[in-house]
Amino acid sequence: MRTAFSTLSDILNHGFDTVIDVRSPAEFAEDHIPGAINLPSLSNEERARVGTIYVQETPFKARKIGAAMVARNVATYLDGPLKDMDGGWRPLVYCWRGGQRSGSFTSILTQIGWRAEVVEGGYQSYRNLVHGALYDDRLLHRLILLDGNTGTAKTDILHRLKTLGVQVLDLEGIANHRGSLLGAMDTDQPAQKGFETALACALAQLDPKRPVIVEAESSKVGARILPPSLWTAMKAAPRIEIDAPIDARAAYLASTYSDLSANSDTLAHKLEYFRRHRGRLVDAWLELLQGGAFEDLARALMEEHYDPTYRSGRSHNGAEVLHRFEADKLSEDARVDLAQQIAAWVNSVS
Repeated sequence: MRTAFSTLSDILNHGFDTVIDVRSPAEFAEDHIPGAINLPSLSNEERARVGTIYVQETPFKARKIGAAMVARNVATYLDGPLKDMDGGWRPLVYCWRGGQRSGSFTSILTQIGWRAEVVEGGYQSYRNLVHGALYDDRLLHRLILLDGNTGTAKTDILHRLKTLGVQVLDLEGIANHRGSLLGAMDTDQPAQKGFETALACALAQLDPKRPVIVEAESSKVGARILPPSLWTAMKAAPRIEIDAPIDARAAYLASTYSDLSANSDTLAHKLEYFRRHRGRLVDAWLELLQGGAFEDLARALMEEHYDPTYRSGRSHNGAEVLHRFEADKLSEDARVDLAQQIAAWVNSVS
């Protein structure tokens, strides 16, 4: 039996017990339906082998060899991750287009007695829904950008706002990147398709009738590109700003990026990226790094690079500033108080 989904919300609220992605591990790693488990009908190597036979020999031979591989793999799953599933278990299965891989897999499950169904159109139909939500449809959410100079703890405040019940969209969290040239994290960023899936799902869970706070970003977060509907809405959105003295910002930034400053070679390599635009200033920054003067380095980076860049960008965006929040310090207690102030303000405009 096949099940078709007409909206992203429908497929995210599918109602099945388990979603099984039977594509290869490489396909699954790039992107998949949220919450799906990967039980490949064919491994990466098996899929490549079957494809080669299909092209170089005959489709019949490829299907025959592929069917034997699928049967062996499903048998392994029945003795492994599926062995404890009871008779009432309802799995939803998909492959790339809802064709042979998911059909063969589901056929075996239904013969056992499970009420397994196939996603009509497979992953591709799901991808079309994500693409439509981000590239074709107009974003209906009421965005308010959280803005301010580098080092004003915007990401930290965004996380605190979420715990206070404010709707937020954490682009850096979704992209697994801290936004700036120095912002790469220890783990890789998701693929663009995976990023878009997480973004579309996050938006689908937000109430369009309530404000959504989004940290002000460029059109890219690391290597991930914001889809046009979101970027257009962000450029037009009003903003709130956090203002803090540079000493407080330098102390906060040095603490936040302590993982990066602990590896001076990596940080030195990243600082070299600025040389094209900042020239000999980079030499002075490297001296501060080598001397372990991380707060001084943070201050220099802000004064000589980030703040001028921010002022230039702000002069061109022309977006309305709804409110400015002043913070003398950015200690833990100060950030708690700042988040509470902003949450109260957001609730007042809701």
